Amino acid sequence: MKFYLVDRILELEPPKRIVGVKNLSLAEEYLADHFPAYPVLPGVMMLEALVQAAAWLVRASNDFEKNLILLREAQNVRYGNFVRPGGQLVMTVEALEIGPDSSKFKATGECDGQQAVQARLTLEHLNIADEDPSRADLDEGLRAFWRGRFRLVGGPQALAARTGL
Repeated sequence: MKFYLVDRILELEPPKRIVGVKNLSLAEEYLADHFPAYPVLPGVMMLEALVQAAAWLVRASNDFEKNLILLREAQNVRYGNFVRPGGQLVMTVEALEIGPDSSKFKATGECDGQQAVQARLTLEHLNIADEDPSRADLDEGLRAFWRGRFRLVGGPQALAARTGL
């Protein structure tokens, strides 16, 4: 993944719901090419932010069992207001279904209380060893990597806040 678009997990209720944020800074390199005179978070990046938030919910719900979580389908994608530098995209993703190999979500992103994006997402979950069992060691390395990232974006704190630990 080139862009990490979930800066912080605010709320996490596996396997039901996640709320995360993406803070948009003028320093984001893709803004130089996307409407340079009017920098806004590109729609495809808003959609990817929703996918990444949903992926965190899958990982937390399945104890990081699957390492590769990919977008299979995005339906009913609608865009509303822009997210400009200095703004914050607040993503709320609700699970409709989380299974061992795929999941479905209803996702929205808001900025300043106004809807910026909404979509229905279907994700696929897999491991490298599913295709090549001799590469299971890569899955273990990725599992450690994702757990480390989860700590960085506040996943454990969001879980603790929910459970009162």
